[in-house]
Amino acid sequence: MTVLPDDGLSLAAEFPDATLEQWQRLVAGVLRKSGKEVSDTAAEEALSTALEDGLASRPLYTARDSAPDPGLPGFAPFVRGGRAEGNTTGGWDVRQRHSAADGDAVLADLENGVTSLWLVAGAGGIPVPSLGRVLDGVYLDLAPVALDAGGDTEPAARELLRLYAERGVAKEAARGNLGADPLGHEARTGDEPFDFAPVAGLARLCAEEYPGLRALTVDALPYHEAGGSAAQELGCSLATGVAYLRELTAAGLSVEHACGQLEFRYAATADQFLTIAKLRAARRLWARVAEVCGAPGAGAQVQHAVTSPVMMARRDPWVNMLRTTVATLAAGVGGADAVTVLPFDHALGLPDAFARRIARNTSTILVEESHLSRVIDPAGGSWYVERLTDELAHSGWEFFQWIEREGGQAGALRSGRLGQDLANTWAARSAKLAERREPVTGVSEFPSLAERPVERAPAPASPSGGLPRVRRDEAYETLRARSDAHLAATGSRPRIFLAALGPAAAHTARLAFASNLFQAGGIEPVTEGTFEDSGATEVCLCSSDALYEERAAEVAGAVKAAGARHVFLAGRPGRYPGVDSHVFAGCDTVAVLSATLDRMGVS
Repeated sequence: MTVLPDDGLSLAAEFPDATLEQWQRLVAGVLRKSGKEVSDTAAEEALSTALEDGLASRPLYTARDSAPDPGLPGFAPFVRGGRAEGNTTGGWDVRQRHSAADGDAVLADLENGVTSLWLVAGAGGIPVPSLGRVLDGVYLDLAPVALDAGGDTEPAARELLRLYAERGVAKEAARGNLGADPLGHEARTGDEPFDFAPVAGLARLCAEEYPGLRALTVDALPYHEAGGSAAQELGCSLATGVAYLRELTAAGLSVEHACGQLEFRYAATADQFLTIAKLRAARRLWARVAEVCGAPGAGAQVQHAVTSPVMMARRDPWVNMLRTTVATLAAGVGGADAVTVLPFDHALGLPDAFARRIARNTSTILVEESHLSRVIDPAGGSWYVERLTDELAHSGWEFFQWIEREGGQAGALRSGRLGQDLANTWAARSAKLAERREPVTGVSEFPSLAERPVERAPAPASPSGGLPRVRRDEAYETLRARSDAHLAATGSRPRIFLAALGPAAAHTARLAFASNLFQAGGIEPVTEGTFEDSGATEVCLCSSDALYEERAAEVAGAVKAAGARHVFLAGRPGRYPGVDSHVFAGCDTVAVLSATLDRMGVS
């Protein structure tokens, strides 16, 4: 062993090591100064953040937070990646989604950084006979194609295979996915499941003749878009994958070949650490399934990550660029093989050329300028990420086992039990959104009523009839739509007068809070002039608690005498004569705004 000479540069060598107990004691002291009495050991819990699935994010992680050995990249349990080299050779596959028959847009994307195509075909997308026109000029031996055709999977797959043959693409050069996902289609539409035999036939064909093509997609987006949590998304994907393995092996494929026909699709959200952990946990769980099925070497899950449609806002859609950037970063760090960045105007209709450019450049910048793909599993070794991966894997496995007890993915879907479980999760999250404990920038926080709406050509109608599609902005969007209709009908928005009491130092914070809150529902705050001149019928008092004690009752009485129908007070509930209700941090903002619009006669 070589002993390095003492060069006198040992950092902090003269200081004793800090302990967790010392940190807890110091944190507890700070909390007590802020008025929160906690014991030293409870200090850490007081600063923890509750996540879905019964998980929590703690403020500090140390070497004590152990997790199972994640192994090495490219080796079971594949936590650190399905390939030994990760994405270091050329970055992840930049996969752009297209749902309209626009061959020019397809070529523009491929010429400017996109490396594969995700084509929505059939009902709600590109007509199957138009696939050839859309792919005109595309080098099919260089650009992989992933189909998403729902009930039209077989004709769309046959058409793509015909194009390969017609254009002289060697079978071994064809790359992509035929996109068969019977259970995902059933989840989307509620339709009776179609015969699996043609899907099995496509899988056999791919396994025998097209080594670069996969036949099936295990799409977890229907469950994410129905409001499911990360663990529910993982459980549904596992249950679906297992169902397909059963069907494929019954049709004569080996477990290894059956695993090789599956690609998994997950949502990437702006919760970057949860997304990283979800992708890592998904690989670990699928490796366990493959191991139990007797094919541990076939357990390297191929992952396609898509920036979450649930998080895309329709108001102030420019903020979606920030959301998708964080989500893409998380997908790349999490080890996704392919990443689709939904354009910032995805929720508004067909994206324009600028939106598609920003979407593809998001990946390009992260790969080519930030060099994000140069490190394999950059989050690996983080005590927080490793622990969260382990906890999420256990929660996902537990939900998968519940689905299996319900009769598998098909049984859980058809009984309605799965849909109810997802709805319960979304109801709990909706409460957080309504109370603004989960803020949505540009929607529930910092909305701008003066901003002109972004308009796009309508996109083809998405399949419906099965699980719902939810959005984080939906409750506020309903309120804003009521305000828009009132503006169109009357020439002005519903208004509320904000009565600032005392000097600016006393009222500024609550004035800004109230203005922000009411604008989230499309109600225009009026802060200048008098109540009589404001054109409003409701008032919100804004000041400090001390001034409320002195003047709230007097001012409330005065504005009511002047015709105010309802008086709010910005602050915690208290007894103030003449004040009808209160708005405060954590109140049910959606309920407050909805009731206010009702009183104003805004339908």
